Amino acid sequence: MLLFTMQALLNLYATSVVTSVAYDAARQVAGAEGGQEAMAAAEQQARRLLGRLGDRVSFDWGQTTEEDVVVRVQGRVPSVLMSSGTVLSFGDIDRTVRLRVERFR
Repeated sequence: MLLFTMQALLNLYATSVVTSVAYDAARQVAGAEGGQEAMAAAEQQARRLLGRLGDRVSFDWGQTTEEDVVVRVQGRVPSVLMSSGTVLSFGDIDRTVRLRVERFR
């Protein structure tokens, strides 16, 4: 029971951190008015902030337009439970962040 509780807490923590980092990356790109260079820099910064968890997640900027920055981050939470061949329902992270590109008028 203790290992299950630890896994649930690890999942909550990892999901919260990934969500925050995804928002920061999207905000950084939106502030730079988009572009491939801004996306690459934001993703590199996000992976650095995530540490080893950054190797377990993927960033998808595919829906980004001139008006919106969209980043989808997917990955797996590290497991403290013994692998029994079953996938835990709270082992996956899938977050999408959408922000408007900032432009001065």
